[in-house]
Amino acid sequence: MENKTYKDKVLGALDSLEKSLNKGLDQIKDGTAKGIDKLKEEAILEDAAKKFKAILRQQLDRVENMKAQGDFVDYNALETIRIGVCGGDGIGPIISAEARRVLEFMLADLVEAGKVEFMNIEGLTIENRIAHNKAIPDDVMDALKSCHIILKGPTTTPQKGSGMPNIESANVAMRKALDLFANIRPVKVPEQGINWTIFRENTEGGYAVGSSGFNVTEDLAVDFTITTKQGSDRIARLAYDYARKNGFTRVSLVTKANVIKTTDGNFLEDCHKVADLYPEITTDEWYADIMTAKLVDEKRRRDFQVMLLPNLYGDIISDEAAEFQGGVGTAGCANIGKKYAMFEAIHGSAPRMINEGRGQYADPCSMLRACVMLLSHIGLQDRADKLERALDICSFEEKKLVITGRDTGATCEAFGNYVMETLQSLM
Repeated sequence: MENKTYKDKVLGALDSLEKSLNKGLDQIKDGTAKGIDKLKEEAILEDAAKKFKAILRQQLDRVENMKAQGDFVDYNALETIRIGVCGGDGIGPIISAEARRVLEFMLADLVEAGKVEFMNIEGLTIENRIAHNKAIPDDVMDALKSCHIILKGPTTTPQKGSGMPNIESANVAMRKALDLFANIRPVKVPEQGINWTIFRENTEGGYAVGSSGFNVTEDLAVDFTITTKQGSDRIARLAYDYARKNGFTRVSLVTKANVIKTTDGNFLEDCHKVADLYPEITTDEWYADIMTAKLVDEKRRRDFQVMLLPNLYGDIISDEAAEFQGGVGTAGCANIGKKYAMFEAIHGSAPRMINEGRGQYADPCSMLRACVMLLSHIGLQDRADKLERALDICSFEEKKLVITGRDTGATCEAFGNYVMETLQSLM
């Protein structure tokens, strides 16, 4: 009986030892796995840090370039102003060609005298950009940089899931490469008391490194928002100077500084420093989400005049604002830098219209409105005023021809003829 008890004790001890050994082995295995996971995590973080460092170095270089910039181009001092017409894709080549035709009609005397020269720039089609796997192929960029002014048609931007390479927006690439830091979009609906000019910072914010975000792991993706003191200062100075020269008394700063505290907060702070230089102008602040609501408030929206916004909010709110004027198809915009300026429609390339054989019915009004700003920018304000007046007559007053985007309305070319006939009556 005693031997059996002893045996049981030995077996029990061996069983406990086995369990302890197994537990120890499990702990060793678990610790080894955790150690390996920790090493993997450190490698992932190190790789992400290298990518982030490269982005920051690029942005610091951009800051130094901004500091070194000179003043704006004096177009009056140029022997010849070279205007590059870049059709883009979809309906872009159709409406940009019509805009060029109207511009050539208005500037015939200056073209003949050699003061203005037009240049066709090919190669910004979606097919060519995909073939080169670049937002703007190098030869196209060289051609753009050979011009002083660019009249650009809309371009298609591939996105993830579209079946096309996820290359950067041609617009964003052009704005960065030519440092077109100010996107200016006027919206005017007199009968509703709307006379807004939207100044959107064009080279920073959420779009600055839009193609440089990365997947840290299969579960975590990161993008970046960029704000610089120089970038905020120059767009603010342009907006406040515009307000002063055009008799506006209010500039509204639109951010989400209550949530995006660092970048939006810095933008707000820098804009207020500029505002102090314009004491006759009232400055107020709005959050971007509230501003989208107030624009549809019939009483409150009459109070807004000049709006100053970071990149992403400016893109969204300017499209909303354009709806009051008749939609994005009626609105043009200016992209202004110190050396270059680009003028374009604010709508997309409408590939469906081309696929359905309706391209000839595309509305050229957005490009023609952009031409108004183009003429003003190069110092031809009298001609800009005439084109704006002709467009108001054709689009809002007489409306002898109406663009519907289909064969129920006028063609792009017919509407261009209507505008030129109206211009002749104003000259």
